[in-house]
Amino acid sequence: MMVHTDNIELDEDRKGLEVRDRDGLGPAMEKVRRIAMKIAPTSSTILLGGESGTGKEFLARFIHECSQYRVGRFVAVNCGAVPETLFENELFGHKKGAFTGADRDKPGLVEEAHGGTLFLDEVGELSLSAQVKLLRFLQDRTFHSIGDTALKAVDVRVIAATNKDLRKMIEQDKFREDLFFRLGVFHIDLPPLRERKETILTLVDRFIHQFNRSFDRNVSGYSKVAESLLMAYDYPGNVRELQNIIEYAVVMAEGADITERDLPEFMFRNRLLLPGPDECSEKGMLGDRVATLAEVECEHIKFVLGLTKHNYTEAAKKLGISRSTLWRKIKEYDINEG
Repeated sequence: MMVHTDNIELDEDRKGLEVRDRDGLGPAMEKVRRIAMKIAPTSSTILLGGESGTGKEFLARFIHECSQYRVGRFVAVNCGAVPETLFENELFGHKKGAFTGADRDKPGLVEEAHGGTLFLDEVGELSLSAQVKLLRFLQDRTFHSIGDTALKAVDVRVIAATNKDLRKMIEQDKFREDLFFRLGVFHIDLPPLRERKETILTLVDRFIHQFNRSFDRNVSGYSKVAESLLMAYDYPGNVRELQNIIEYAVVMAEGADITERDLPEFMFRNRLLLPGPDECSEKGMLGDRVATLAEVECEHIKFVLGLTKHNYTEAAKKLGISRSTLWRKIKEYDINEG
């Protein structure tokens, strides 16, 4: 079994765990890795922050696998998907006869996670009443199932995650300050992918390998132009969006390498497509001088025309301009129509 978080790899093929740093780990993720490795052996509660899709659950699983709790289960619950009226029942379970339809004892998620890790994703979505119930449990890891007078205790590591600004929510009386401090014994913020672009190609390689196995494909790499596009894109959906892009590209690839033609069209819209890193040393340079805006635009149009095999409708669409505007630019720059 392999568990990954960006450039960190866990190998469980043998008894115990081996952690290996991989090439391309930048300063932002190196800091995350260092903190995670220090926290993992403890039983402390952890709060993970960061934009949606940055890999918070991957990091939570990594911490779980590096800890004493790896012998137990990793139980994940999306707090935003559990209705307020069902939260207590989902978390703590119920006793037979506790309410109409309760025809048997039902353990909650905290009991299922006993000896392991309980991952509370999107904890910022909890209602204030649910926050109170969670706070009581976090204080000493004890709880009452619905309809049961017996106090139960569990040994469980709690890791929570959110893409919301909980401090701002506290100011707005939408999140309890005492719960925030109880959850955030250790607080790790995962930077967005656009701030750790040095990890992109490592992730691309990993996702290519993953989807080769999933779809029985044999993609071996990517072209220089595809690499430039992958590195230039901002990834508003972060690692999750990159994963989706590579899944699409692996399926669409007609050759051994992913090319720019295999990437989703939205990556091209209103973006300057530059040559690969081996074709120019610096953006906007022609030889030893700075290119004019007209020269850059002309070269860009030529590139897109070549990319689309002079399909003017498709080229205009990728450029984000009308077909008539494209024709005017072709005449203005005296571009060979092909």
